[in-house]
Amino acid sequence: MLPGTASVSGGPAKNRPAPPKAARAAHLPDHDKERETMRLLLIRHGETPGNVLGQLDTAHPGPGLTELGERQAEALPRALVNEPVSALYASTLLRTQITAKPLSRELGLDVEILDGIHEIEAGALEKLTDHESHRRYMSTVFAWSDGDFDRRMPAGPDGHEFFGRYDAAIAKVAAEAAGAGAVALVSHGAAIRVWAARRADNIDMEFAARHVLANTGIVALEGDPEAGWQLIHWDASPVGGLALADPAAEDPMGKTTG
Repeated sequence: MLPGTASVSGGPAKNRPAPPKAARAAHLPDHDKERETMRLLLIRHGETPGNVLGQLDTAHPGPGLTELGERQAEALPRALVNEPVSALYASTLLRTQITAKPLSRELGLDVEILDGIHEIEAGALEKLTDHESHRRYMSTVFAWSDGDFDRRMPAGPDGHEFFGRYDAAIAKVAAEAAGAGAVALVSHGAAIRVWAARRADNIDMEFAARHVLANTGIVALEGDPEAGWQLIHWDASPVGGLALADPAAEDPMGKTTG
């Protein structure tokens, strides 16, 4: 287990439609299930100027990292030294690609740019910093985790659109890296929290809303898109420890909503 993490065992059963092909996966031979099970490391990018200012900052290509964010990214290789990472992906936003570079250099892996794992678009709330805008954004996206996919971000996506793109990206990774150990995806705070809350069988929306996801925090899952996912751990601090945290940052995407 990584430092500064909470482990998860068991949890609430979810009354939701099964992931695509789940019924077919239930009939796979045991060795096929084992082959397709993967360890998925969803890594939040390092700190950005928008995080410090409390901006709902989701547009492409987005900002780079702060000096602290760069140090957070440099801490990733050491934190993941015991993870058998065989593939490394980043979103289409610049901050994730910069965050992935130290890990890419250490592992000798190319960073593959993966469409679909970018941050949830803020729509009409883009760049806003006030508490009401934060509340409206987060309440909308966590409503999706709770099953209200029809709810729409003001002038932005609904839950069907978000889960459609993120699920497709994860399915692509699973198909490319099945049986390859751990796969690291550098993604975004709200996107990771919302997707994991819905797709991990042993947590729910309330868990994700209550738990901080710091910059370079990692949400680790095991499973596959057909049989489902189990949350293994959820970071409450940057992977380099509290010395790399920024308690003064407003950062709506990573904070609790309670």
